[in-house]
Amino acid sequence: MRKSRPPRPGKSRVSSGPASGASRRSGGAHGKSFRKDRESGEDRPFRKQGPRPARRFADEHGASRPRRHEERSGAPREARVEAWGPESRDAGPRSERHRKPFRPTPRDRDGPVLLYGWHSVKAALENPARKFLRILATENALHRLQEEGVPLPIEPTVVRAEEIDLEVGPEAVHQGLLAEAQPLPSPDIDDVPAQGVTLVLDQVTDPHNVGAILRSAAAFAVTAVVTTARHSPEMTGVLAKAASGALEHVTMVTVPNLSRALEVLKKKNVFVIGLDSDGDADLASIDMGGPTAIVVGAEGKGLRQLTRATCDRVARLDLPGKIRSLNVSNATALALYVATASTRRQPG
Repeated sequence: MRKSRPPRPGKSRVSSGPASGASRRSGGAHGKSFRKDRESGEDRPFRKQGPRPARRFADEHGASRPRRHEERSGAPREARVEAWGPESRDAGPRSERHRKPFRPTPRDRDGPVLLYGWHSVKAALENPARKFLRILATENALHRLQEEGVPLPIEPTVVRAEEIDLEVGPEAVHQGLLAEAQPLPSPDIDDVPAQGVTLVLDQVTDPHNVGAILRSAAAFAVTAVVTTARHSPEMTGVLAKAASGALEHVTMVTVPNLSRALEVLKKKNVFVIGLDSDGDADLASIDMGGPTAIVVGAEGKGLRQLTRATCDRVARLDLPGKIRSLNVSNATALALYVATASTRRQPG
């Protein structure tokens, strides 16, 4: 037999008889709850309450807001906003957050080249040595070509700018023009004439720097630009854009071995000068009246040991300021100016 529970201290069991006032307020015999009205003093039943409203919290602006499910994680709100981005809800699937990085289509190094941008394509169209495979142009770009009388060796295809973006990437400044053409022929190192100034690049790999160097080479009318087949950028795309048409005005010579190419130039009585910040003489103090080759090294690394040993002299650029070294493209432009100025000072 189940034992009855003893009453709590200070409490008494409610009898099964008529409900008293206290019993009515606490539930009474009928299981109803009552409350005393403050004005009339009468006992009135409690009203049933609906579902509890959602708890509300004050946001950073002081306004109350319901607590969201995703905020129940342990990470602070600032971290969640930073992780997802403030515009993640409104940006949509085509936003920058969801866009995949552009990867150019793999191309054969000896295959066709892509040229884009007004100056690059215009200079290539005006070069009779270029053989074109296709030309893409927007309506505005084609109208501009026709206005300026630029020759069109093949019929261009009129496209929207977005179609050119698919070829070169959305961040490329193509100005509505893209051309696919065969690469220009590269002469042999033995065919480079022993005259003027020849520029040699020792594994300069940045296409922007090489493009800027080619512009300087075209401006100072160098005889040829010699570069290696490996560890050098392709003569296409970004490099051609940075060169701004200089590819059509500079003779490019690609060699498998740079030190051997320098030996070939030396046999032609070309004076080979390596450019290095630790050179033993100022470039301006060296006599460069005859055929000269200026050799510049890679960004940061400078001339390789074998290349440095092959040069006749290693010179530096004496600068009056506190910074003694320049970007390779700036140093090359300054060296070409010094070398061509020395040639101009020669009689005859």
